[in-house]
Amino acid sequence: MPKQKLTDEEKQKNKEIGAKKARVTLEEKRLKVIFDKLSSDAKIVAAGLIRRAAYMRVTLEDYEQDINEGGSVEQFKQKEGAPSFERVRPVAQLYNSLNKNYQSIIKQLSDLLPKPDPDAGGGGTGNGKGDGYDEWVDSR
Repeated sequence: MPKQKLTDEEKQKNKEIGAKKARVTLEEKRLKVIFDKLSSDAKIVAAGLIRRAAYMRVTLEDYEQDINEGGSVEQFKQKEGAPSFERVRPVAQLYNSLNKNYQSIIKQLSDLLPKPDPDAGGGGTGNGKGDGYDEWVDSR
């Protein structure tokens, strides 16, 4: 049986799918670098979260582009002759829902990272000496 040829539309769709997969893979690599400090057990747990977070971020970027181009609301008419009204576009609702889930996954991943050692005196300055605030509070 001869192979059926793809239409131009199918070829374009396949290109877009391939491009999205490549973007997801790049984002997944970026996140793996960030979460490389995890223990081996935590990395096993994080692997699925990282993959989902990468997919969600790329999808959110696509939704953002759509919302930037088409706005977050649209005129909608139920049927011919009925008055039209403004409604939130479905992509904006999807964006809000997906963004909430993305933030939740990133929080879960961040919670897996090792906590900084408070005895190291980090204090957020990155120089290991702290900013002096703790010492000031302790002296009071």
